[in-house]
Order: sequence, then C-alpha cells, then structure tokens
Amino acid sequence: MNKILILSCGTGGGHNSAALAVKEDLLDKGIQADFVEYLSIINTRLQNHVNGLYIKSTKRKGKVFKAVYHLGELYQKTKWKSPIYGLNSLNKEKLYRYIVDNKYDYIVTTHLFAAEALTSIKKEHPIHFIAIGTDYVSIPFWEETNPDYFVIPSKDLEQNFVKRGIDQNKLLPYGIPVAKAYRQEYDQDECKKALNLDENKKYVLILTGSMGFGNVTKMVKKLLGKVKDVTFIVSCGNNNKLLENLQITYKNNDRIISIPFTKNLSEYMKVSEIILSKPGGLTTTEIAILNKPFIHTMPIPGCENYNANFFNDRNMSIKSETIKEVVKNTKELLKNPKLQEEIMTNQMKYMNKNVCDDISNKIIEECNKQRGNYEST
Repeated sequence: MNKILILSCGTGGGHNSAALAVKEDLLDKGIQADFVEYLSIINTRLQNHVNGLYIKSTKRKGKVFKAVYHLGELYQKTKWKSPIYGLNSLNKEKLYRYIVDNKYDYIVTTHLFAAEALTSIKKEHPIHFIAIGTDYVSIPFWEETNPDYFVIPSKDLEQNFVKRGIDQNKLLPYGIPVAKAYRQEYDQDECKKALNLDENKKYVLILTGSMGFGNVTKMVKKLLGKVKDVTFIVSCGNNNKLLENLQITYKNNDRIISIPFTKNLSEYMKVSEIILSKPGGLTTTEIAILNKPFIHTMPIPGCENYNANFFNDRNMSIKSETIKEVVKNTKELLKNPKLQEEIMTNQMKYMNKNVCDDISNKIIEECNKQRGNYEST
C-alpha cells in the first residue's frame, strides 16, 4: 500500500487546511496519509518561534509582513538563492531520515519552507514530491523549488508562474484543495438548527482569519450602525483578546454573535446570506467552492492583495480597501440579488470542486509509476 507524507507549516491556517483536505481525500480512497507540520520534525521550539514571528508580522495592519514580502519580490529578481533556501537546506538530513525511517512513498507539501528542504534532499536522493500553491500568485522563492509537479490555483495563473521561473510542464492547474465539508450539498435551515441559530434571521459572517486579523472592532461598529435587519457572526480565530472585547462590548446586543476558533466554520458559512472575509487564499477558495456571495475586507499586504484582485477581476467577489467600502459593499450586496447571482455564477465558472480528487489521483498515478520503474529494474 502507498504511504504518503503531507507537510505544511502553521504560518497562517490556510497551508494546514489545504494539507488536511488532501489527507482527508487520500484516506477516503484507502491510501495511508500522514499530516505533519514540517518544522515539528526539525525542532518544536523552532516551529513555535517561526509561527509566532509570522503572527507578529501581521499585526499593525501587516506593515512588517508587507515589508518582508516586498523584500522577497525584490530579492527574487536577483536570481540568487535566497537565505530561506539556505536555512531550510540545513534541515535536509533530519527530514530525509524521517522520510526513510517512516517508509514514505511520496510527499506532498503546501508550504514553501518544506518544499525548499525537499528540493535540497532531491539533489542527493531519489525522492518525489508535489507542491501545492495556496495563493493566487507565485509567491517569492517558489521558483527555487523542484517538485515533480506543482499544483496551482488556476490555469489563468500559468504565465505568472512561468514568468517567475517555474517549468510549465510541471504545472497542474487544478485549484486549491478544500475539505469535503465545503463541497457537499446542504440545507441552510438544518445548519441553523445544528448551530442553535434562529431560522427566521438573516446572518452575515465576518471572517478574520486564524489570527483574528484587522481592525475588526471598528468595522463591526460601523456595520451595526449602517446595515440593518441582519445579525453578524464574527469569527475571531485564535485571537482571544478580540473575542473577549466583542463579547463584553456587545453582551446586550443580539445582533452580534462572537465565536472563537471552531472546526465547524463551514457550518457558519452555510447559514450566512453573504460573507465578509480577509483575502486568504484558502478561505477565499472555501467560500467560492461553497458558492456564497462575498466581500473581501482589507488584506494583509502581500499575496492577499493578489488573491483579492484575482477574484474581484473575475466578478467572484467584491474587493474593499477600507472599512467605509466594506460597509457600502455590504449594504449593496445584501439588497441586490442580481449581483449575488452574478458572483455565484462566476464562482461556478472558475472554481474546480474536484481539486482533491485530481490531486489524489495524480499522487496514486505517480506512486504506481515509481513502483513500475522499480519492478522493471
């Protein structure tokens, strides 16, 4: 039986969610698949430090993350190997030993860091892996990696990846993998019952990412004052300070429901008329696969700007640069069924619901190919 290793990093929840979606589909097909955070194999203290640095970089409107991302884009133009590649290549022996000791046949990664280490290993050992991009742009340094194949979010992005130095023959424009919960049919009233929500109320979900990013308190205040006849559900992620602040501020206001990080986020999406979300690549894809009209709120500067532009340009979402625009667009979208329908129609046009199936079948194909090569020698 094939045994697959799926690697990610906890720098934002999207990479892990995409990795877990692939694992879920492989398990459904009877394939043994293990999900591991790459840095936990190397050093758990390092893992916590890197994840913590990422969270800090997104604070204060993401100014630090923006600066780092811009430096990455500038460095990319030099064609020199990046310090990121150098640091991750230091981990190659430990990662290779883990792969060998656990007898993995194939590797999947949804994160650049692991792809860099795997590329370094591949120069010395016959390993095989697929990389999966989770943003609607080729982020800096993907071109340094050497996977067997590269799953990208859309065929429309092929030239973007090729221009960044990635071999077009390796590109698989399947999309971004999302969990089964976002691909299944559902009944909105049944979902409301399951969440103990009023079946007669209309809900608008506000997603702030796994870290609870952005000036959410100000945005909620403005929305409450300008948008009537709906109840707002605010997903605070792991931001306990934001959760506590909203719960105290609106403890007597039944138009605000604040929730912490939850594994049932897909259910909250299903009960909502429209969704407001920061432009994370994975969350954005989940909403579109679920086929919900939505508005992109202010992005963490960097790849999230590209995500918002990709969807806005294809009329799959409405991009907002300020809180004022969020409020205006929310009012407009709620009262305009024709606009909602247009967004939903375009989502169905551009989104592939069978991404996980496509990826799993490709992995199985590659494993069978490798086995055939081995048996013929």
